[in-house]
Parts: sequence; C-alpha cells; structure tokens
Amino acid sequence: MGIQMVDLRGQYLRIKDEIDTAIGQVLDSTHFIRGPVLSRFETALATYTKSTYAVGVANGTDALQIAYMALGIGPGDEIITPSFTFIATAEAAALLGATPIFADIDPDTFCLAPDSVEACITPRTRAIVPVHLFGQSADMDQILALGAKYNIPVIEDNAQAIGATYHGAFTGSMGTLATCSFFPSKNLGAYGDAGAILTSDPELEARVRMITNHGGRHKYYNEAIGLNSRLDALQAAILEVKLRHLESFTKLRRAAAARYDARLGDIEGIICPYEASWGRHVYHQYVIRVAQRDALAESLKASGIPYGIYYPVPLHQQPVFREQARDIVLPETEKACSEVLALPMHTELTPAQQDRIMDTVIAHVNHPAHA
Repeated sequence: MGIQMVDLRGQYLRIKDEIDTAIGQVLDSTHFIRGPVLSRFETALATYTKSTYAVGVANGTDALQIAYMALGIGPGDEIITPSFTFIATAEAAALLGATPIFADIDPDTFCLAPDSVEACITPRTRAIVPVHLFGQSADMDQILALGAKYNIPVIEDNAQAIGATYHGAFTGSMGTLATCSFFPSKNLGAYGDAGAILTSDPELEARVRMITNHGGRHKYYNEAIGLNSRLDALQAAILEVKLRHLESFTKLRRAAAARYDARLGDIEGIICPYEASWGRHVYHQYVIRVAQRDALAESLKASGIPYGIYYPVPLHQQPVFREQARDIVLPETEKACSEVLALPMHTELTPAQQDRIMDTVIAHVNHPAHA
C-alpha cells in the first residue's frame, strides 16, 4: 500500500488484540448505551486531561452545540471564533440562533489572535471559542484574561489537540468548558463518530449530562429541551484502549514531525509548523506554508502523494456566512488559506515514506517549472 494521509488500518493492527478484546467484552455484555465502559472512559479522559469531569457525547459537533446550550447561548447572542477552522465551531452556534463573530489568527500558530478577539467583543458576546488548531494550543493566558476582563466564558475547541499542553496544562482543562472530537482520523480517534465535553464546574457537568439525554436527569422525566447525544459503549471501549496508547502515539507523531523539520526547515520557500515555547505540539496535522501552494499540490498529486488543504476558504467567505460577514477583512486568515498544505502525518509513517514525500516537495520548490 502506498503513502496514506492517515493510516487507520496500520494503527489498528498495532493494537489489534486489545481492541478486539474490548469490543468483544461489550458485545458479550450487550450493554451498549451508557454503563460501566462509558463511565471508565469518562473517568480516564478526565484524569488524562486534568479536568474534573468528562461527558461522552455522540460527536464533536454535538459537543460544541451542547456546550453552547449549557451556557444558555441562543438568539441575539454572539460567540467569537476563528474563521480559519472547520465549520462546526460556528455552525453549532448558528443552529441555536446565535451569531458567530469571526476573529483573525496568529500567523505562526494559526490560532486565535487575542488582539483580534478583543476588537470583536460587544455586549452581546456570550463566549470566546479558541480552536487549538492542528495540534497546538492557542495563547490561553491572553484569551482567559480577556474572558475574565469582560466576564465572558471561554470554551476550548479541543477537537484537534488532545494531549497538547500550554505552560504545563493540558488543552481542554483551562476553559469554562472544552469540547473534543474523536472522529476516526483524530489523534484519539474512535471507529465511528464520538466526542466529549470537559469541565471542572459541577453545575455545568450536570447540565451537560441532562442536555445529552433529552433534557432529563431521570428516564421519562424531562426538565429542559435536550438532545439524544450519547457516546455508545462500543466507541467508549475503543477509545479507552486508544487513550492508554495516546502518549506513545504522540511520541510517534512528534518524531515524524522532527524528521520533516530536519529536512524542510532550511529550504527557502517553505515555512514549517511553528511550535510555541509555551507547550507541546501534538501534530494532528503537519501544515507547511508555501507561496505557490496549488502548484505544489499538483506536483504531489502527480507523484501519488496525498495531501490536505485545511482550509481553502475561510468561514467568513463561505456562502453560508458571507452575507453577515461581508464587511469583515481578516488578512492573516485569508493569507493562510492561500498558502497552507498538510503533508501526511500519522503514527505509522515511516522515514522512507517521509523521504519520498520530502524529495517531491523539495524538488518542486527548487525547480517549480520542472517538478
């Protein structure tokens, strides 16, 4: 098999016996919804992230919507979020009738720029939502300071950075709430859709649990409008196994990133990912910046090498948000969208595969007309 953007089969084979045993135990128990396996995973996830509580949900998008609902966000309210992110961060708020206000990014980390966030704050702002993008934490000290200054909750979108750190704290442990996605390609990925919400506030934890279960604390007794958004036991069992391996998987990703850095870091015309001094990057994606990005993409495609462009069009320029955001200009976001390209990054990536990838990238950058 050739080079893959993500090698889910290879990772499964690495831990196959543990995964198969865990799945078999759930099938034998026939306890598919809630139950002890989910409770164990929630406890393990909270312990790993240094959060007090973790609540499993059906997927990362639900996690965002439930977090917004737990804070009472709705029509007339605003949330501040990057435009350079997957749509779910903004979409989940819009579904509740709230308005996403798009802020610019730091060009090095691709995460929210605190000065841009402050310029977006209004009396209608109900949450600041930093996205820890590509595996690296946003500048949380400054963002949390803004939240404290204006009495605005901070919700961490931790879909892409579980295991990353910021001054020793794990992403997901710093905000009022945090959301996680366990989509299969994530660093901690399920074998289907899955997600979680993290918090250290007992009242919010209780509210989140109620919302995930049709707005009720007890079966057939409903206190609020909620959702059916539960993390099933099969996915919890898989995630419990994979969480035990997350640190070793992170080391493999960081080793692969170091190999890329060693060869690409000094090549003129390529900007490698920046790892901020404040913490650990876990490289959900290895994203380079290249001025003539689309031409490089064509060279990689011609060589049979997969790549990703995250994200080609910022949210404020997407048809769904274009009208409300027609007066917004986000220069760093727009520049990033024209330059970013993600190279293959996963736990099974070999040095030989990386050499082939890098040979193609370097040949194109050095001789773009002949690559």
